Amino acid sequence: MILFLIGLFLLIQGFPAFHVAGWSFFTSSGFQTVGKTKHFGVEASLYGTVVVAVIALAVGTPVALLTALFLSEYAPKGLRPYLIACVDLAAAIPSVIYGLWAIFELQPNVVGISGWLARHVAWIPIFKVTTPKVNASLFIAGLVVGIMIVPIVASISREVFSLTPPGEKEGALALGATKAAMIRRVVLPFGRGGMISAVMLGMGRALGETIAVVIILSETFQISPHILQSGGSTVAQLIAIHFGTGGPLGTHALLLAGLVLFAVTLAINLAASAIVSRSRSGAGVDL
Repeated sequence: MILFLIGLFLLIQGFPAFHVAGWSFFTSSGFQTVGKTKHFGVEASLYGTVVVAVIALAVGTPVALLTALFLSEYAPKGLRPYLIACVDLAAAIPSVIYGLWAIFELQPNVVGISGWLARHVAWIPIFKVTTPKVNASLFIAGLVVGIMIVPIVASISREVFSLTPPGEKEGALALGATKAAMIRRVVLPFGRGGMISAVMLGMGRALGETIAVVIILSETFQISPHILQSGGSTVAQLIAIHFGTGGPLGTHALLLAGLVLFAVTLAINLAASAIVSRSRSGAGVDL
């Protein structure tokens, strides 16, 4: 009911902007809601949101899953509770702290990597740079968000791995499997649904990340496949930067953009719930 009311509120409040822009709201980019010429849309921002989320998943998912496997299968029992607590506490670090760390520490070190990729791997379109600046890019924003989603994906995956029936693990080891083979043939298949749901929930977090992206990303309303060059926009960044600056129509437009982001995130979370409910790791342990 709460989700329905949130969606209804955004729909009602965003309808005046849709009445002005029509379906072009989804196929145009920019935020000009005052003056005689009004032009606004979320196409470029929605594109940037997806790009940042995909980069974040590509960076954060392997680290998170390996962390979860280490905590559930390899970590010493005496240290395991403390390591789990450290991972869980990492999820409580405010977004602004990640953003400030990224702008002062991460970005200066990543710019060199971005420049190297632009010079040597430019034959891959996404690494090609058409402007000399390679900071404040979608790539760097994706790296930061990828680091931010590691704790939540690792925590959920570890919980799923811990539900693996001990009898199946012991049976694999008794048949001569190594620990690595047991993990590959028992733990990972059992937790497949949970892993997918954890990654999709992490994607939902990545889609809605705001403060860190605002600090890192230089806002430009353009769709470009070149993720290393400066500039880009996300829906959350658009709302945070322009809220209260575009007059009544601007507020309605931002609420309509919020509805788009709400719908995308809700769809991802519902898909994750459906996947995990159909998996062994979500249905409980039946021996």
